[in-house]
Amino acid sequence: MLGIKRLGLLAALVLVGLAPATAAQAAAQPSTQDTQYLQALHQVNLFEITAGNLAQQKGKNQQVKDLGKMFVTDHTQLDQTVQSTAQQLNVQLPADPTADQQKVLDRLNNLSGAEFDKAWVTAQLAGHVQAIQATQTEISQGSEQSVVQLAQDALPILQAHYDALVALAQTLGVPVPQTSGSGTPSPGGTGTESPAPGGTESPAPGGTGTEAPAPGTTETPAPGQS
Repeated sequence: MLGIKRLGLLAALVLVGLAPATAAQAAAQPSTQDTQYLQALHQVNLFEITAGNLAQQKGKNQQVKDLGKMFVTDHTQLDQTVQSTAQQLNVQLPADPTADQQKVLDRLNNLSGAEFDKAWVTAQLAGHVQAIQATQTEISQGSEQSVVQLAQDALPILQAHYDALVALAQTLGVPVPQTSGSGTPSPGGTGTESPAPGGTESPAPGGTGTEAPAPGTTETPAPGQS
C-alpha cells in the first residue's frame, strides 16, 4: 500500500511539474504583431531578392546594379534568420511576395535602361520607409523576444539600404521621401499611410496598402518591399 501511495505521489508531482511547462509553451505563442511582422518581413525578403537580381540584369546605372547585388546578399542572410525564428515559433510563412509586390516586379521587368533605374529606386525608397517604420513598431510593440531581436538586427540593415538609396536618388534626380531630424524616415513622410497596428511592412501578407507610384505609372508599388 505504501508503494502505491508513493507511486501516486510521484505521479502527482510529475503532473504538477509538467503544468508550468505547458503553460509556458502556451504563453510562448507569438502575438499577432510578431506573427505578421515575421510573415511580412519574409515577403519583403522574397521581393528584394528578386528585385535585386532584376537590378543587376536590367539596370543601366552601375550603382543600381551594385545596390541590387547588396540587397540580394543582405536579404538572403536576413531571411535565413526569419525562417529559423518562424520555425521555432511555429509561424507559417507565405510562399510568395504579396500581390502588390508582384505587380511591382512585373512592371520593373517590362522597363529598361534609365527608366528602369528611376522606377526601381523610387519603389525601393517607398518600400524602405515603410519597412523601417514597421521594424521600429515591432521593436517597440513586439512581445516575443526572438522576433524583437530580429527586428533590432534588421533595422540597421534597412537603414543602410535607405541611406544608399537616398544618395543614389539624388544622383538620378529621383524625389526622396521626407525624413525626421535623425535621418530616419518619418511616419507619413512619403505621403503614404502608416503601417496598421501590427507593424507589418504590408498590412497583411498579400497586403492592400498603397505607396507613392513610380514615375510614369499610376500603379502603386507594393507595401513593405525592402
